[in-house]
Amino acid sequence: MHPNPLYRTDDRALCESLIDEIGFGMVFAQTPDGPRVAHTPLLSTGDGAIQFHLARGNALARHLEGSTALIVVNGPDAYVSPRWYANRDTVPTWDYIALELEGRVRRMDDEGLEAFLHAAIEKHEGRLDGAPWLASESSDKVWSGLFRGIMGFELEVQAWRPTLKLSQNKPAEERAAIADGLDAAGHAALAHLVRGIAA
Repeated sequence: MHPNPLYRTDDRALCESLIDEIGFGMVFAQTPDGPRVAHTPLLSTGDGAIQFHLARGNALARHLEGSTALIVVNGPDAYVSPRWYANRDTVPTWDYIALELEGRVRRMDDEGLEAFLHAAIEKHEGRLDGAPWLASESSDKVWSGLFRGIMGFELEVQAWRPTLKLSQNKPAEERAAIADGLDAAGHAALAHLVRGIAA
């Protein structure tokens, strides 16, 4: 988390929308072999928990139950050039959105994992054009093989640490120039956020 309080927010709905929109993140935890990270799809339960799954062979899978872990969700990010400022006697920086979620992890039972998988499939298939793929299209052999290969987990969030570093430390006219520069560099989503942030 960036140490400047200007880049923090207590907007829980914004955090939930970031998890929902991105739907993917990194899970970090300490293991006897040192710190490890796993990349995984994420679903928020809406009541303070984040669900995910890992391959059974993942270096984190056998160490997560009962541990404290950190989930990181990264939003849009981009380099900010001093060429976009009226006064170029400055240094480059990086604008970005990131969310850190810290909490205790429990392993889900098979019923919970099944519900998570169906919810994730329905959510992501619903975002695509055309007729959705259905889990029922998998044979029993394929679906049961999936269950043998993965484990489901739920992190109960005890700390939400969002960072929205969107040039809030700059005056409105410079933020507008930064947004234009980001747009021109192909970072439309971040440019939109910079334009929308209140300093």
